[in-house]
Amino acid sequence: MSRRHSPIRRSSRRSSTSSGPVAIARSARRASQNARMPPETGSAPVPAGTPLAIVCGSGAFPLAVAEIAARQRPVFLIGLQGAADSAIAHYPHGWIRMGQLGRLIDLARSADCKDILFVGGVTRPSGLSDGWPDLALLRQIPRLLRGFRGGDDRLLKVVADVMTDAGLRVVGVAEVAPDLMARTGVLAGKTPGAATLDDVCLGLDVLDAISPYDVGQSTAVADGRVLAIEAAEGTDLMIARIAELRASGKLRLGKRRGVLVKGAKRGQDLRLDTPALGPKTIDGVAAAGLSGIAVVAGEVMIIEVDAVTKAAERHGLFIFGMERRKP
Repeated sequence: MSRRHSPIRRSSRRSSTSSGPVAIARSARRASQNARMPPETGSAPVPAGTPLAIVCGSGAFPLAVAEIAARQRPVFLIGLQGAADSAIAHYPHGWIRMGQLGRLIDLARSADCKDILFVGGVTRPSGLSDGWPDLALLRQIPRLLRGFRGGDDRLLKVVADVMTDAGLRVVGVAEVAPDLMARTGVLAGKTPGAATLDDVCLGLDVLDAISPYDVGQSTAVADGRVLAIEAAEGTDLMIARIAELRASGKLRLGKRRGVLVKGAKRGQDLRLDTPALGPKTIDGVAAAGLSGIAVVAGEVMIIEVDAVTKAAERHGLFIFGMERRKP
């Protein structure tokens, strides 16, 4: 393990003037006075008028992104059967089954798309036998097998390489719909106190420490204690586990204690897997008895902003955006 992912030292984290609660609080004050846009992705500008292919998984995220993208350029939606919302039919669209790599590429090309965006939830297949693999996918077996031997980010990077080889430029939500990305500062509720910001620092340290293992994008911390770390179950089920521990008496905390910390893994390709926050997660955080949510600005997208904000305020929760700390 590299030096930057060494075991967490709480004493050094508290004494740091560059990454501790005081610095985060100062960042929040600056952001409230002058909210900044997420950082640039570094990719070339999207060509005006060039159709964008949007590969749609489950949830409300694909349609929210499509709505914004369609204001700037033509879009063509490619829905994953059994996952994507049937409402994609309101746009030019086509459907694919899991494993139909060749059909996905053919659909994008037939719509004259040069750029492709992946958004929405997809259940990771257990292997190449899942779904309906076509000839194009079978030709990629050596690369895909290497991708399956690892976490989600490793597999998704293989998918990105395949798209690039097919002449399609993979883009991310931050490039297509930057207004959906979380900004720094207080996004809902009140500014978290010093003790909570200390928990946020610990949560960030945990996410940094597990990044090399391609595990998850969220953790929950209360009073300096790590309550849960996201793995294959996803954020919402991780939060539900905390609620179950509380209900069973195995986790005893005061009411509204603890914070959900969410951000990308170090080195994660945000074009293919952008962490997301929606109303369902807000309700889950409230049910788990946590006090709020801290997200890394520019790395987490927020869908249905009004609904998320109202839900947070209804439950008395805060949502706080912070800058990614340097390793």
